[in-house]
Amino acid sequence: MTQAPTPTADTVRRLVRSLLKDGTADGAGPEIRPVAEGGEHATWWVGSRHVLRLAPNRAATVRQRRELRLRDLVRPYLPVAVPTRVAHGEWAPGLTYTLDTKVPGRSGEDQDVSAVGEADLAGLLTGLREVPVRQAEALGIPRTAPRSLEALRRAAEQAAERLAAADEFDAARLHQLTQPGAIQLAAQPGTAVLVHHDLNGEHLVVSSDGRVRGVLGWTDATLGDPAEDIAGLALAVGSPAAVRAATLAGYGARPCLRGLWLARCDTVVRLADHLKGRDAEPVLLLRTQLRRTWEAILLERVTELRDGEGEL
Repeated sequence: MTQAPTPTADTVRRLVRSLLKDGTADGAGPEIRPVAEGGEHATWWVGSRHVLRLAPNRAATVRQRRELRLRDLVRPYLPVAVPTRVAHGEWAPGLTYTLDTKVPGRSGEDQDVSAVGEADLAGLLTGLREVPVRQAEALGIPRTAPRSLEALRRAAEQAAERLAAADEFDAARLHQLTQPGAIQLAAQPGTAVLVHHDLNGEHLVVSSDGRVRGVLGWTDATLGDPAEDIAGLALAVGSPAAVRAATLAGYGARPCLRGLWLARCDTVVRLADHLKGRDAEPVLLLRTQLRRTWEAILLERVTELRDGEGEL
């Protein structure tokens, strides 16, 4: 099997010069720099207005082509921007690139979402639900079965004990989710919708006034459990804001609580995996996501006032 080439700064510079005509007087072209520090780079800033994404292998090429078609499908349904393609082609034989316009704003990890921004998130969830499933399926968007919350709860209980031993987490907090509660919050049949499936803070573009202006990173979109996107928002903006946005979008208590507990169990498991060297995310981000997802929602605050009857 031929090994896929590694994109370099020279590779990107030559490609950009062939695509953009607004180079500097000396022909140097716009400034390019990798989006992330270190490692092999597949995403580059191009000047101040564009982003270049290179598919590093054949599987990523398939996902990128599918993503481009999906963005065109979802754009009319969403109240927020998705990246617009300026150019698309191959940067190496069989490996694609897309040059997109940059969505103005800051990463959701660096800018808080306001109350009006929560309404933008509600519009995002509503729009995703309205995208015709058959049309998404025709683009090759895969179906994903709902995860077992009970299996995740059991994994989280073991992870919580490890975190408790490392003084990272109070394992007793997981007792709020009982086995009957996890079963009760199982996904309901016939509820599959288009799911972004990676609504972390880095994929939310937020303006200085807290409005959500755009959503990036559509590569992992699936047809499946809407609670997964509620869970993603809990990681990005905290559980109270995620539940408020989902409720405003018309989701009831079951998917909201299911999303909340998916996020909480996930963050416990991932932080424990990091401590064992099995998760490469920065530990500070994992701790921040853990804190966000375990913020109490209004229902929990009310039950705390009622003699602690907080079990689901």
